[in-house]
Amino acid sequence: MTVLVVMLLLPLLLMPSIVVRFVARCWGWMTAILLLIVGIRHRIQGDMALDHQVIYAAKHQSAWETIVLVGSLRMPVTVMKQELLFLPLIGLFFLRAGCIAVDRSGGMRAMRELRRAAVRHCRHGRSLLIFPQGTRVEPGACHGYEVGVFALYDATGLPVVPVALNSGHVWPRNSWTKRAGIVDVRFLPPIAPGLSRGAFMAELESQIEAGMDAIDILNEEHRDTTV
Repeated sequence: MTVLVVMLLLPLLLMPSIVVRFVARCWGWMTAILLLIVGIRHRIQGDMALDHQVIYAAKHQSAWETIVLVGSLRMPVTVMKQELLFLPLIGLFFLRAGCIAVDRSGGMRAMRELRRAAVRHCRHGRSLLIFPQGTRVEPGACHGYEVGVFALYDATGLPVVPVALNSGHVWPRNSWTKRAGIVDVRFLPPIAPGLSRGAFMAELESQIEAGMDAIDILNEEHRDTTV
């Protein structure tokens, strides 16, 4: 479906970026519908904060959140690795939709560019989305939280909404295989602006990992009641 959509809609790259973002939302909706065929659905808890500008800091386990979640959040400006811009054709859509591409080997230069891009996009009233661990992480695996999310928080002065999710259980990273099940998504209490880097990073990690534990407990209780 993705290949078909990209091929058919290439002329839309000449249209205003808002048109490209709408197409991307449709891609998310269609993907969610197709996933129902293989028994994958999702349920969302918490305040999605769609009525005001925020930074979403989400767990990253699979492609699900880059397609379905992004569409559900009305196409926030997404921070992504620069290599994705070089994907045939679809990279053009990422660029045209206004994603922020980060050179992960760029050090402080890349961090300064990230801050400038975030401030520029914020002037247009759009929310931002970043995956603070910087890569897809398998369920249960440990991986540090990177400071790029603090760069956005510090540069824009926006509150950060932590997001816990478990998409990796039904759509594993680096795999075409999908398993029937439910993707649980929890939008957690926002972190207000003004914290130091250390305090912010500790609070973000604590909230997301506690949210992941709560999702695991919920699923365990559900399995117990269905046995």
